[in-house]
Amino acid sequence: MRRPRKTTTALTSVGAVLLASTAVATAVPAGAAAAGCSVDYAVSSQWQGGFGANVTITNLGDAISGWSLTWSYSAGQTVTQAWNATVTQSGAAVTARNVGYNGGIATNGTASFGFNGSWTGSNPAPTSFALNGVACTGDTTPTTPPPTTPPPNGPADITVNSATRYQTVDGFGAAQSIWGSAWSTAETQTLVGMGANQLGLSIVRTGLSPVSSEWATHVNSLKTAKSSGSNVKILASPWTAPAAWKTNNSRVNGGKLRTDYYDDYANHLNSYVQYMRGQGVTIDVTSVQNEPDWHPDYDSMDWSGTELRTFVRDQGAKVQNTKLMVAEAVNLNYNFTDPTLNDSTARNNIGYIGGHLYGTEDAGRLRPYSLAQQHDKPVWMTEWNLHAADGGGSNIWGNPANTAVWNETLDDIMRTVHKSMEADWSAYIWWYGKRYYSFIGDGESAYGTVAGAPLKRGYAFSQYAKYVRPGYQRVALTKSSKASPLEVTAYQGDGKITLVILNRSNSAVTNAVVQAPQNVTRAEHYLTSQNANAASQPTSVNGGQATINVGARSISTLVFTL
Repeated sequence: MRRPRKTTTALTSVGAVLLASTAVATAVPAGAAAAGCSVDYAVSSQWQGGFGANVTITNLGDAISGWSLTWSYSAGQTVTQAWNATVTQSGAAVTARNVGYNGGIATNGTASFGFNGSWTGSNPAPTSFALNGVACTGDTTPTTPPPTTPPPNGPADITVNSATRYQTVDGFGAAQSIWGSAWSTAETQTLVGMGANQLGLSIVRTGLSPVSSEWATHVNSLKTAKSSGSNVKILASPWTAPAAWKTNNSRVNGGKLRTDYYDDYANHLNSYVQYMRGQGVTIDVTSVQNEPDWHPDYDSMDWSGTELRTFVRDQGAKVQNTKLMVAEAVNLNYNFTDPTLNDSTARNNIGYIGGHLYGTEDAGRLRPYSLAQQHDKPVWMTEWNLHAADGGGSNIWGNPANTAVWNETLDDIMRTVHKSMEADWSAYIWWYGKRYYSFIGDGESAYGTVAGAPLKRGYAFSQYAKYVRPGYQRVALTKSSKASPLEVTAYQGDGKITLVILNRSNSAVTNAVVQAPQNVTRAEHYLTSQNANAASQPTSVNGGQATINVGARSISTLVFTL
């Protein structure tokens, strides 16, 4: 099968707008097409689900300076890539046009071009063609060889193996302001939306106040998140119980929940979930406690792992229409989760294990949590916050080209997202989504951000959030020595295979060949670097392989449509 090798290859995607034959005819001189033209349409090679075709038009006559050939498919064939012509498709109708760099000319009124395509069920050749809107009366020559294996581009640098599967992804997200005002409608849409300059977050973390009169604060933003995003999950995290139920009679400075108020606290969590449900907001996950191992001089409450186990064992079933999470310890300290996992009744009352990333890597726990895996409890990383690059505060955050900000984003935050996925964790939730050092700006003049405007860190995080959707499953891959500088994870779901690629080296990896487990109909590549924000990149696809360039100091996403 002929494969395009020129940089002038015309790449088209399914669904591109097709000009009607009458419109094409008016774009060329009258009588430019001769009724005696003939078309040789030859399927040069075919494999299961894909094929390559070469087309030759003869008797072009005066049409050589501006020809357009049209035909229709009858069995679900789709053009995926073309060379020496621009080929577009809308439904069954296909149009091929000459391209300026070819001059539309081949010797003696003859022109040739080729393309790759996909097919389902059967792959019959079209039987009629029109040149510049006039039917060709000459013969066509359909030839369809039996299926063969797809021709490779060459040895792959990254090979996806979807037969080996790991965790199911629940999503990527960020927290609302726990004590402050809610996100506006526009800000929420920017954070969770799937459109241009939107970040595609699929989890929103919200605070569960000990004062019920404060519950209404975030109703509208949570409703917007559910309606504007795609499969967005809400995690509600309490910082403290009401002061009167605690041993220190205060919301702050830790203090324990008195055991005689365990049932009241369970009813408190349940009341919040049912209140939000009545407002049209499903709380998908409810944490028992944010950071039970930390007692600062703001809202907080202390628990031991045994106390958490006792609470969820005896009271957890009272919290309805949600799944409970234990325990969001500061550094995923297993002492706060093992007791619950080791108790069958307590374990059956929870849906998730949560933990924060502060010191977790240094403690050796940024890795698979085997006890949670043993009992089929997904692990969520529910908070991390880092903005050391500001050096105590400056306006660098509003400057997308600032090197210190980009280095911290790539080398610390994006690296830990990658490692969290390799650790079989199912979610990664950043701290505030709206903050000067975060995903969208908060407008604080000292830091140089615009309120609600996406920041560089948000675009980088969207390389995961926007393209690795809830329900996707991480799958295995192998890398060649050429791809060794790259940190890569792959995922499958919704008829797509998605690879997120970190290149934290100072050198680009050019012409990297990525092998999918099967033939693909489309490949898209998006890249964020110090100079680009989720920008579309050139990609060539052939059968089950794509060739991409991975820029130095970048994070990018390759999406195969199967």
